[in-house]
Amino acid sequence: MTTGPSTDKAAVLLALHAGPGFVLPNAWDAGSARILEQVGFPAIATTSAGIAWSCGVPDGEALDRDRMLEHVGRIVSAVGVPVTADLEAGYGDTADDVGRTVTLAVELGAVGGNLEDAGPGGLYGIDEAVDRLAAARAAAPSGTFVLNARTDTYFAGTTGDAFGETVERAVRYVEAGADCVFVPGVVEEETIRRLAAAIPGPLNVVAGLANVIDAPTLFSLGVQRVSLGGSLARAALSMVERAGRELLDSGTLSFLDGAIAYGDLQRRLGS
Repeated sequence: MTTGPSTDKAAVLLALHAGPGFVLPNAWDAGSARILEQVGFPAIATTSAGIAWSCGVPDGEALDRDRMLEHVGRIVSAVGVPVTADLEAGYGDTADDVGRTVTLAVELGAVGGNLEDAGPGGLYGIDEAVDRLAAARAAAPSGTFVLNARTDTYFAGTTGDAFGETVERAVRYVEAGADCVFVPGVVEEETIRRLAAAIPGPLNVVAGLANVIDAPTLFSLGVQRVSLGGSLARAALSMVERAGRELLDSGTLSFLDGAIAYGDLQRRLGS
C-alpha cells in the first residue's frame, strides 16, 4: 500500500476510533466546514441532509450522486483535516454502483464514508447489504478509507427483535470490512450500552435527532463516535427562519447578537 496525504488522513481518522470517544461534526458546505475546523475538530463529516437542504430539496437521495459528490469535493478542498462523506445508500441499485461511488469519493480526497443498508424499499436483505459493503471495501482498501456501516434497523421499523438484528448485521458488516458501525435512531441508554458491548467494533451514534443524550454520557455507555447528522444545519436554518420572522414582524435586528463580525469572518475564511 502506498502512503501519501490521503492515507495519512485516513490513519488519523481511524485512530480516533481507538480513543476514548470523539465528536464528529457534520458540515454542509465549505464555509461551515472551515468554521468547524477552526473550532478545533480533528475530523469532519459531511451531511447528506444538510447538503440537500442547502440546495432547497429534502434529504433522501433527492440529489443524484454527481451533485452530492460535487458538494463533498468542495468541503474536502476547503479544510486540512480528514473528511468522511455521507454516501447515503451508495447511489445505485448494484454493489458495483456502490463501489464506483466510493471510488469517486476517494478521488475527491474523502478518507471515509457512511454507507446505509436501506433503500427506497426499506432495509436491504442482509446478504445484499454485505455485498454492497464488500464492494465499498474493495474500492477503498483497509487503511486508506474508514468505512462506516450504517444500519437502519431502528429507523426502518424492524419487526421483531431490532436489537438482535442490529447485532447480527453489525457482525456481518465488520466481517465484510467495516471499520465502524453506525446505528441511528436508538435512544435508550441501556440499549446503547448493550449495543456497544455486543458489536465487535467501534459504535457510532447520532446525537441531536431522536437522541438528545449528550456526548459525555454516550462515551460512558461505550460509544466511540458521536456524529450530529443534519443537526447543525437544522440549527443554522432555524436561525435564518427566526431572523426572517423578526425582520418581517418588527424590523429589529436582535438576531445579530453574538454573530461573528464581518471583518472577523473575512479574516478567518481568507486565511
